[in-house]
Amino acid sequence: MKLELTKPIVFFDLETTGVNVALDRIVEIGMIKVSPDGTEQTLTMRINPTIPIPKESSEIHGIYDADVVNAPTFEQKAQEVFDFIGNADLGGYNSNRFDVPVLVEEFLRLGIDINLEERNLVDVFKIFIKKEKRDLTTAYKFYCNKEIENAHSAEADIKATYEVLLGQLEKYDDLPNNVHFLHEFSKDNDFVDLGQRMVYINGEPHFNFGKHKGRLVKDVLNREPSYYDWMIKSEFPLHTKFQLKKIKKSMSA
Repeated sequence: MKLELTKPIVFFDLETTGVNVALDRIVEIGMIKVSPDGTEQTLTMRINPTIPIPKESSEIHGIYDADVVNAPTFEQKAQEVFDFIGNADLGGYNSNRFDVPVLVEEFLRLGIDINLEERNLVDVFKIFIKKEKRDLTTAYKFYCNKEIENAHSAEADIKATYEVLLGQLEKYDDLPNNVHFLHEFSKDNDFVDLGQRMVYINGEPHFNFGKHKGRLVKDVLNREPSYYDWMIKSEFPLHTKFQLKKIKKSMSA
């Protein structure tokens, strides 16, 4: 079954220096851009993260410092990646929790906003665990009856992810062939920011952590202005700070 598209969707996978969204960096990007007419474009590149790659991370994805020492930095490749994505929706495997936040952090370090509000985000992993509750290797075997060759390389993983989604559409008759529905089905609650520090409740941003969890963001900022300053100066993800600034700006307006 083909995916019903009204605009392109980019499925992507990142290999990184670690799993800290705010601090870790990209070492490899793999992307497949699927257009409404069914044509596909790929973009794969190694990235110099400008920080050391921990041994435990290298043992997972097989990329070591020496492999990327002469590779371009993300800053040098950001415009190419941005242009490749264009106005496309985004998809991946566990991408809402990790790959999308990491990519957004890299762009925001350069002052680039990729404007997620205008994109559907399709997380194949969320669809999978709601239907079968397994990992990518099992998903690929279950839906495609194949084994992933060269697992944990960005290109192999994202190709498998795209094929898994197509297999899910074939298997589940009640799963509409529509990117916006898949966005709604695969998302994790209605979070304001990718770091999931704030969440929409009845259409209003509320804090989702700490001593103010469950309270309206605007109420907290009004009653305790220093909390805003503390969050901006602390090591929260840049997207969390970006969204918090937008809320504060709307309050001033």
